[in-house]
Amino acid sequence: MAEKKNYITSEELSKHNKPGDLWISIQGKVYNVTNWLKDHPGGDAPLLNLAGQDVTDAFVAFHPGTAWKHLDQFFIGHLQDYTVSEVSKDYRRLVSEFSRSGLFEKKGHWICFSVCSIVSLFSVCVMGIKCSDSFWLHFFCAALLGLLWMQCGFIGHDSGHYQVMMSPWLNSIAQIVTGNCFTGISIGWWKWTHTAHHIAVNSLDFDPDLQHIPFLAVSSTIFNSLTSKFYGRKMTFDAAARFLISYQHWSFYPVMAVARVNLFAQSFLLLLSSRPLQNRRKELLGLLVFWMWYSYLIASLPNWVERVMFVLVSFAVSGIQHVQFCLNHFSAHVYVGPPRANDWFEKQTKGSIDIACSTWMDWFHGGLQFQVEHHLFPRLPRCHLRKISPFVKELCKKHNLPYVSVSFWEANKLTIRTLRAAALQARDFASPMPKNLLWEAVNTHG
Repeated sequence: MAEKKNYITSEELSKHNKPGDLWISIQGKVYNVTNWLKDHPGGDAPLLNLAGQDVTDAFVAFHPGTAWKHLDQFFIGHLQDYTVSEVSKDYRRLVSEFSRSGLFEKKGHWICFSVCSIVSLFSVCVMGIKCSDSFWLHFFCAALLGLLWMQCGFIGHDSGHYQVMMSPWLNSIAQIVTGNCFTGISIGWWKWTHTAHHIAVNSLDFDPDLQHIPFLAVSSTIFNSLTSKFYGRKMTFDAAARFLISYQHWSFYPVMAVARVNLFAQSFLLLLSSRPLQNRRKELLGLLVFWMWYSYLIASLPNWVERVMFVLVSFAVSGIQHVQFCLNHFSAHVYVGPPRANDWFEKQTKGSIDIACSTWMDWFHGGLQFQVEHHLFPRLPRCHLRKISPFVKELCKKHNLPYVSVSFWEANKLTIRTLRAAALQARDFASPMPKNLLWEAVNTHG
């Protein structure tokens, strides 16, 4: 006699959405992953954000085929009212086709090019400082260091989504070397925040990449002092935040030019916290390596004027990458609340913007210019993103979903326009701010 199946309704599934009682559903099967929460390689945020839901689309987006065999140990029943939308069917079909074509495994030669470019940039930078007293050469080396940090960031980003090296062990080493040792940023911190961003893209209270109070805000909704579900604290919109945000369309680029300071601080805050973290000692050692060579390089400059110049220029050039991150999402659709797994494709396309550019500029953007494609297929090596772009565009058109692709210049204009709109709303949110008529006249047409 066949064993009777245990059926669970979506209503019952939705009740199990807490850290001590967490169920999810994948392709009509229900899994109790409560005890897996602390061991999940992607951190606890993705599971907590999607708890009590069918997470099939998110699962196929982030997990290779080998992950399916691990699900059986958590199986507890079948989802009684399991349904699949037409857009999800098409999305999963694309994932399957890309997988059969081997696109997820074919990584191309970009990693070799990237590593060689990083070694070359670092060598030129060190030699330029140690072997010359020229101010302009030192200025040039500072700019090269900024470019080096950008390329390291792209490698760290890619290695966090898929295995760029030949083995998981080498992949982990590559992450710590390019992240901690070369850029001074904890790869653990990046993976923690970036995975949460992908799951809850452009949720004002769940996506950490939109939570920049008191310096930046992309929507007046955040003026209600929302609580960050990621950081677990209130994002207070006080007088200081109101003042800073009121002029954020002017301060945006200066803030991005020194944003690296915040990444340094966040890295140490995480590594010195009590939060569970893999490779904590290795990461701390990596940060020590960074501060040793970076401090030595700065100390090798002839005077304090050049030292300050070197730091500011290297920070400002690498700030281009911070601008790139913002362009991809700041002017896209935002919402409040947890992500819903049953509209995965829709949320990723509405919350992401592509940057149209020539093929020869792919190195500059590091694959992030295809942000829509990357968010839909985060495991796909960057060398294939341009190739699959027409398929994504066609699917968006079929289901009447937005597919925004604009030039780098236009993306900057859209971002500044979004920031300016929120800035003007911040001024009117409470009592009027003291007005400087000359400033207001300039700002009105800014």
